[in-house]
This record gives sequence, structure tokens and C-alpha cells, in this order.
Amino acid sequence: MKPSKLPIPDVLLFEPQVFKDERGYFYESFQLKAFQQAVNREIHFVQSNESFSKRNVIRGLHYQVSKPQGKLVRVVKGTVFDVAVDLRKNSPTFGQWAGALLSDENFHQLWIPEGFAHGFLVISDSAKLQYMVTDYWYPQYDRCIRFDDPDIDIKWQDMAHTDIDPIISFKDQAGDSLAGAEVF
Repeated sequence: MKPSKLPIPDVLLFEPQVFKDERGYFYESFQLKAFQQAVNREIHFVQSNESFSKRNVIRGLHYQVSKPQGKLVRVVKGTVFDVAVDLRKNSPTFGQWAGALLSDENFHQLWIPEGFAHGFLVISDSAKLQYMVTDYWYPQYDRCIRFDDPDIDIKWQDMAHTDIDPIISFKDQAGDSLAGAEVF
């Protein structure tokens, strides 16, 4: 697991070493010691989640205002543009976003620490994501910021390389603006 810092240094992209041959491939998708060394702290994952979505679905930007979750996200089928938004009000990167293409072909994973909102756009016909989280889901603390908030200005269209007609849940359509959101 080779870590790379994104424009927001606490958000890390992990690139595993993949061993391919005529039979297929093998790679180590997670190794606790290497991961904790890369994030420079002890991490305990408590839950693993899976999400399936169709092309042009945008999920997010989700976070928990209390009992925040760190997330290690990977795609097991398809391609997504995965995004983290810094919601730590005392951070020099507050309100900024960092993103990466994750796919079943590049095997990359994105570490999104606590204090960030998370979202993604499905670029392939469909996508299946798996992600481990550092705390449980608490519906009473669940919050959402709109995917199209102009103060954040995520470049979804640029990553899709075409115009998209996004498919958004009612919950996500009703998300707050960054200016009105509860932050850390």
C-alpha cells in the first residue's frame, strides 16, 4: 500500500502492489501496520459497508457531526470519482475538496479522515464500493452538504468527461450549504 498525499494532506490515496499473471491478480487490499504508519496514528475500523449505484449517481456529501467517521474507500466494480471535503473550521483547507478516480482497474483506495464530508460520482455503467469506517452510523448525527454547493465548487463534470444529468436522492437534494452546515 503506497500512500500519496492529495492537495489536502490528511486525505491519502493508497496504491497497492498488484501481482498479475495469466490466472488473474492478487493484491493486499489492507494491512493495518502499513496503514497506521501512513496516517501516523492508531486507527480502529468498526464496520465495513458496501454500496451499489448506477451511472451518474452522486452520493453525498455525507458526514456525522458528532461521532465522526474516518473512511477507507475502494471500488470493487466500476469507476467513481471519490471526493473528500474538509469541514474542520480551524484547518487551512477548510471548505476545500480533494478527489481521486477509484476503479476496479487501478485498485486505488482513498482515506478520508474524521472531520470531512464524503461523496462520489459513478462514471461507469454501475459501481460497487466497499468502505471501512472508524465509527458506527448514528442517524441522529448524520448530515449532508449539497453536492453542487458553489462555495465548494467540486468539478464533477470535468471528472465525468461529459455532461452529466446527476441522479440525486431526496435526502441529498435537501442537503445544507457549506455556509449553513454544522462543521467541526
